Amino acid sequence: MTQPVLIVGTGALATLFAARLSTAGASVSMLGTWKNGLEALRENGARLIEADGTMRAHPVTATHNPGDCGGASLALVLVKAWQTERAAGQLAECLAKDGLALTLQNGLGNFETLSRSLGKSRVALGVTTTGATLLGPGLARLGGEGVVSIEKHPRLVMVGGLLQEAGFKVQWVEDARALAWGKLVINAAINPLTALLRVPNGQLLERPAARTVMASLAREAATVANSQGVRLPFKDPVGAAEDVVRKTAANQSSMLQDVKRGAPTEIDSICGAVVREGKQHGVPTPLNWAVWNLIRAVAAHQ
Repeated sequence: MTQPVLIVGTGALATLFAARLSTAGASVSMLGTWKNGLEALRENGARLIEADGTMRAHPVTATHNPGDCGGASLALVLVKAWQTERAAGQLAECLAKDGLALTLQNGLGNFETLSRSLGKSRVALGVTTTGATLLGPGLARLGGEGVVSIEKHPRLVMVGGLLQEAGFKVQWVEDARALAWGKLVINAAINPLTALLRVPNGQLLERPAARTVMASLAREAATVANSQGVRLPFKDPVGAAEDVVRKTAANQSSMLQDVKRGAPTEIDSICGAVVREGKQHGVPTPLNWAVWNLIRAVAAHQ
């Protein structure tokens, strides 16, 4: 029996997940608001350029109307953090009463936002370090293989299997809070620097000054996490960030893609979140404060 999957979003990661899940035999629907993206997905399917350079189109359905997705049993939420409130409202209309929404987004607060609209029993937390670059409406390029980490949840066993069939490396974790903080530390270290320098991820290791700042950002964010008793999913935050950079060296971070398009960024939910949490727990965060405001300055003057 074909597994129906609803993907909320039409950006780079949404297109990547849609393409791979479709290939694995899932019946994929995509829900979004980007007119050009939805039109391209309807006409051409989800197009993905794999690591070997080959491009394939994968059949999906695409709509802006939650009513077209009524009774969805499984939804993957892959919108930007600043769009989560809107996505939660859409899912409130179409997620089945016993359905489950799995967030794989960047930043802090997405789980809480979704839970307010859907109830905690219908939301699960995960993260992914897989990278993708949006080349155009409905067209993404794989930016580097990563891991999809999902909190242990009895209703997600089938989801994990489906993602593995689709070619993703899946790992199960016990502590959802640690999961979110682990990705936050890595994103705070990588994304704003790539956006400010306008370089792909790999350049951060090739430029000594950038590598030094990246390491300091990772340590600072990890210190904030530790101040709250969070056990990060890695012992060395610098090594973890550098490992992600190596695996996604050719990828342009989502924040860089946003800045280049003149679109809103997720900086408030990443470095901004580190600053807010640090202030609340008495941990200085001068570097995260600086890049938070630099990205806001760049975005405000485009």
